[in-house]
Parts: sequence; C-alpha cells; structure tokens
Amino acid sequence: MCGVRGCSPDGRLVSPHLGRFVSIAVDPVEKKPLRRWRPGTRILSLGGVGCNMRCPFCQNHAISMPARPLAEREVPPEELAAAARDLGVPSVAYTYNEPTLQAEYIFAASPLLRSSGIATVMVTNGMFSDEACGEAMRHVDAMNVDVKTFDAEAYRRLGGSLDAVTRSVERLVAGGVHVELTNLIVPGVSDSEADFTRLVDWAESVSPDVPLHISRYFPSHEYSDPPTDVSLMRRLFGIASERLRYVYLGNV
Repeated sequence: MCGVRGCSPDGRLVSPHLGRFVSIAVDPVEKKPLRRWRPGTRILSLGGVGCNMRCPFCQNHAISMPARPLAEREVPPEELAAAARDLGVPSVAYTYNEPTLQAEYIFAASPLLRSSGIATVMVTNGMFSDEACGEAMRHVDAMNVDVKTFDAEAYRRLGGSLDAVTRSVERLVAGGVHVELTNLIVPGVSDSEADFTRLVDWAESVSPDVPLHISRYFPSHEYSDPPTDVSLMRRLFGIASERLRYVYLGNV
C-alpha cells in the first residue's frame, strides 16, 4: 500500500477510509451473529465507513451511506493487535459496515493477530472478487455472510450479484472458513417463500451444517413498511429446519 490510503504499489485504488474506523466496541460473539463459533466469548468489533451495495432498508445506513463526513480514528494494525491482547479477547471482527472495503487492512492485520492467538472475523455481504476471496481464505477464520435474497434481479437492484455471493460462500466453506449465513426478511424484497426455499436448497447443497440466521426486518433508512410478519418468520424457520441442522430466528 502507498502509506495507509491512496493506492497500492501496483497502482490499484484503495479506500480513503482504509485503516480508519468510526465504531469500536466489545460485543458477545453471538451478536455478529455467530452461534456455532466460539460461543460465549467476547469479540472486539470495528466498523468503518461505506458499502459496496445500496440497500434502501439498511440498518446501519448512518455509517454505510453517511450524509456527511464522520469522525474517524486511524488504528494501525500493530495498535489493533495490542488492543486485542490487552482486552483479552480471542477474536476481532470487522462489522457494522461492509468490511471488504478494508480488505488490504484486514489481510495486513491478520498475521499480527494470529501471532497472539487472536482470530479474524468478517461480517459481510459476500461481494468478494475472486482475488479477495482467495486472500480471505488465507486470513479470515470465520464469517457471517448476509445473503440479501435469492432473486437475482432483486440483488441487481440492490447493487449486488447473487452469483458472486453464492460463489464466494461455496469457495469459503470448501476452503475451511467457518461460515454462517443471514437472510433479512424484507417485505417485497426477500419475503417470497419460493425464493427462500431456493436459498435453503442451495445452503443445504453447500453443507447442511452451515448455520442460517433468519432475521426480522424493522423500518429503517428509506423503508417504512411494517416489520416482517412474525407468522411468516416462523413458517420460514420451519422450511429451513427441515433441511439445515442449525437455524436461528433473529429479532423475533
């Protein structure tokens, strides 16, 4: 990298927010959500600015799509590793906003964390390039991947690609990264039982042991529709539980 931000040695652009964070907190690992990976432990969580998708129902739009510049704190990888050691946490998560925007930073910090026995976690929308996915397999220990919907056209409207996400998940799981999935059930976007059944079919084909978190939508950002109907949430839970070993309802 050219310093911390700007460009890499081969001329590629990197985020101007690289290595800068607007939210730093210690959370239960279950909050990520990760339920089958190091349960009962704490995790140092960092969030930055920006996202590579544009979901109009985003729960963290204040930092993923900020209306004005936010105060950021620069945290060199060495400082992060020292802070995690001092806190006695076994893992660090890049979360709250889309962590792939911090990819170069994450891949630089991971070896420093691992040298102290500290794992790396990403909470991500899974929109990886093939190169970034390969690097993530080397440097990241666990992920929660938010699969927005199983409708390719709806994904396109959100600024993403269903094919890119499913391809990344398949590759990460095959490569030994612990992966848990989240599907936020948004009215008019991801509340089709047929599409949800296709998501479950795909998840089972990856591995029936991949946990699935079915999360209830609440009004946020540009969406004012009422919260997801609880009876629908329970029906979807039943559909998933017939095929997958670990299914969890969130915000119900």
